[in-house]
Amino acid sequence: MIHINIVCVGKIKESYLKEAILEYSKRLSKYCKLSFVEIDDEQIPNNLNTKISENIKEIEGNKILSHIKNSYVIALDLKGKQYSSEDFSTKLENIALLNSNITFIIGGSLGLSQEVLQKSNELICFSKMTFPHQLIRVFLLEQLFRAFKIQNNETYHR
Repeated sequence: MIHINIVCVGKIKESYLKEAILEYSKRLSKYCKLSFVEIDDEQIPNNLNTKISENIKEIEGNKILSHIKNSYVIALDLKGKQYSSEDFSTKLENIALLNSNITFIIGGSLGLSQEVLQKSNELICFSKMTFPHQLIRVFLLEQLFRAFKIQNNETYHR
């Protein structure tokens, strides 16, 4: 069975997001082994500048990288490739033929460090629009569920 690991910065505080994550996690249990690693996000000061921003991303990035082991790594980033649901499903199927461990990385409010981006096998983007990084977890889980339904020729996608 494929193992999907989601490494994300920050904790989910909103109950409606927790409920959605729990629901999709239950649905996905039929298709994959799913695990989450939540990295504490760094405090963002009011006097944020480029240097402080890069420093925060570097600290968070080092924490993220410490949780990556023997996995195909996909970082969610605005500069990443956009996929249709069908293409995303095919992509996951092809990756699984080579590596049964896939790690998705969701950065914090400031994004991901250059080192995390460089060490990722691929960058993907769900939209050029900006969304809260907590909400992106739900988007990712929904698209993973949809991808497995497509792979199994099940009716959810139609």
